[in-house]
Amino acid sequence: MPWLLPRELERLCSSPSQRECERTSFSFYCAVRDRLPVWTLEDMRSMEVFCWDDGRPRAFLPSEALLYALVHDHGDYARYLLDSFSVSALRPPRCHFCRVGGCGAPHLAVAVRYDRVAILAAMLEALKAHEPPGTRRQYLESRGGGCAHALADASKTAVQLAVELSRADCLLLLLAHGARPDALDAALQRLGAASGAADAAQRRAAHRCLDFLLLFWPGAPPAAARPLQEEPQRWQRLLGKRVFSWLRGLAPPPLLLQALRCLAQSGPDRIASLPDFLLLHA
Repeated sequence: MPWLLPRELERLCSSPSQRECERTSFSFYCAVRDRLPVWTLEDMRSMEVFCWDDGRPRAFLPSEALLYALVHDHGDYARYLLDSFSVSALRPPRCHFCRVGGCGAPHLAVAVRYDRVAILAAMLEALKAHEPPGTRRQYLESRGGGCAHALADASKTAVQLAVELSRADCLLLLLAHGARPDALDAALQRLGAASGAADAAQRRAAHRCLDFLLLFWPGAPPAAARPLQEEPQRWQRLLGKRVFSWLRGLAPPPLLLQALRCLAQSGPDRIASLPDFLLLHA
């Protein structure tokens, strides 16, 4: 049957058991998408729904169900999985396409990509409660994980992705829970690109991301930040003279920045609730 597409040929050659797994997997996906009650979804996951793996059916893992909950913003189901299975719900699932073992932190990447702030906060609290600081930081700083063909964000950390997408609330949560603020150049580039945008909310989000990175920077930022050297007058106008001079290594950090840094150590809620006029760029 050479006229058939590879996907159609594979469907015809698959066994009845595999086709049944595909059917039930899709029904589970739709059930999470429709935000059915938690008890219904968990009954389906543990007793009725199967996925095809290595030539045999198996039940969906909690980590796979959590990815569905993230995509469809089913907060109740996500919190149930985290409460019931703890950090095992955050283990990266194995790629079903090339059978590569799970690695990285795809749940963080998906939470940032879809801007699931509430679920991300629950995930980070689960890590804080059940993982030592070293292991928790290693997880926060790992790449998106998975395979490049299956996950576009596989090569980026959650912090880098949050800066790239201007997900300021997600970025604040990650930094407050110990992630390294290692995307300063990306934040400057993003701010530069957004400064000419007509959408004021987009410019404000890009500026907040840079502010949060500076708040959690462990010392003086590198004076050789490339965008600042290429267009110093433009960046002095965007950042203000004091912040620009500090980033170039020409002056100490502004007093407001030092005060906000102390406040940031007490938790993300303290910073997120501040009025706009207290942010650095003001």
